[in-house]
Amino acid sequence: MKPVLALVGRPNVGKSTLFNRLTKTRDAIVADFAGLTRDRHYGNGKQGKLEYIVIDTGGFEPTAETGIYKEMAKQTRQAVAEANVVIFMVDARDGVCAQDHDIAKYLRKLGKTCILVANKAEGMTNSHQLGEFFELGLGEVHGVSAAHGQGTRELVDLAFASLHLVDDAEDAEADSGAIKIAVAGRPNVGKSTLINTWLGEERLVAFDQAGTTRDAIAVPFERDGQKFELIDTAGLRRKGQVFEAIEKFSVVKTLQAIADANVVLLLIDAEQGVTDQDAHIAGYILESGRAVVIAINKWDAVDAYQRQLVQRSIETRLAFLKFAELHFISAKKRQGLGPLWTSLAKAHRSAMIKMTTPVLTRLLLEAVQYQSPERAGLFRPKMRYAHQGGMNPPVIVIHGNSLEHVSNAYKRFLEGRYRQAFKLVGTPLRIEFKTTANPYKDK
Repeated sequence: MKPVLALVGRPNVGKSTLFNRLTKTRDAIVADFAGLTRDRHYGNGKQGKLEYIVIDTGGFEPTAETGIYKEMAKQTRQAVAEANVVIFMVDARDGVCAQDHDIAKYLRKLGKTCILVANKAEGMTNSHQLGEFFELGLGEVHGVSAAHGQGTRELVDLAFASLHLVDDAEDAEADSGAIKIAVAGRPNVGKSTLINTWLGEERLVAFDQAGTTRDAIAVPFERDGQKFELIDTAGLRRKGQVFEAIEKFSVVKTLQAIADANVVLLLIDAEQGVTDQDAHIAGYILESGRAVVIAINKWDAVDAYQRQLVQRSIETRLAFLKFAELHFISAKKRQGLGPLWTSLAKAHRSAMIKMTTPVLTRLLLEAVQYQSPERAGLFRPKMRYAHQGGMNPPVIVIHGNSLEHVSNAYKRFLEGRYRQAFKLVGTPLRIEFKTTANPYKDK
């Protein structure tokens, strides 16, 4: 199994910067704000032939007893419990503070393998200035600069040495083939609560405060032998309501998560109904070409009249997602979650379907025979054959003459025929026309 390294420390010491450095990604949001990371965030790293897992955590306050900081501390404790090596980060510029002592006391009690790292130590890796950190009682201090990459390779070697690992690991594991499912929606609709319910543990911070999740957090999950990667995203507000610079980063990460996912679960709050912002998010999902399933959460909390209003608003504001399956659920009470998995599997199958050229062409000719495209001027568009041009979303490319005159209504007609033939649900279907050029046009 891959060794697990957990990054622990007080807020704004550079844990997310080191996480990005070790994983060679930009998955963790990095900015000059304390308390930016709140959930624990997993990433894969590799040095030589040895692979490892890194866990980024939020600012750790072991003594926190209330509010969001208590939830963040719970996430950090869970990360420490999962780790083989704990990397305790302190700030070389600020020196030792009271919170560092609290964290060191907690780590000493656990008795886990712990490496004390002084970050932001540019030019002072061997300086006496790091000597004050010995009072934390965790042994030797290792100076690094996560932002510039100084000392990070030696840090990983030290972690491997503490686990008695050498650089002779077996071949890397093959791609797990996990299906990426992004849970998207407005703030405070229950995205983190739903993922925690699926996992059966408080894996993500779920707190009654809009904007609790700030990063796109990926969580591995397995169901009925199929591997999934559940991605909890930050709630998307309207641009005019995004005031904090942190939230602007979160929006970018959420949009990236949607673009990278195989299937997006659009979560809507039944108590507030389908808002304009829900429609904007749905529009972005459609533009991205992702398969989508719609779930109305907190369905148990509304009365019959409110349910009618929600259903009407779905028909009007989300009419462009008619191909998506709709579910009414309660994440807290675990209601309606079984059928939701069935729809997610259907949407993924439809998005990744392979369609052969002979079948596509036969269906095209049958559609033309049933109803020909309208004549445009002297010519009527003539369709000759079709083939698949891509997946996720499925793309069908139709070749012929004068196809630039095909109307949008006829394009929708063809889309309906293909959807019915291949039983496509939950995924956009794109149809592209390519007109054959006449070689004798200019002669």
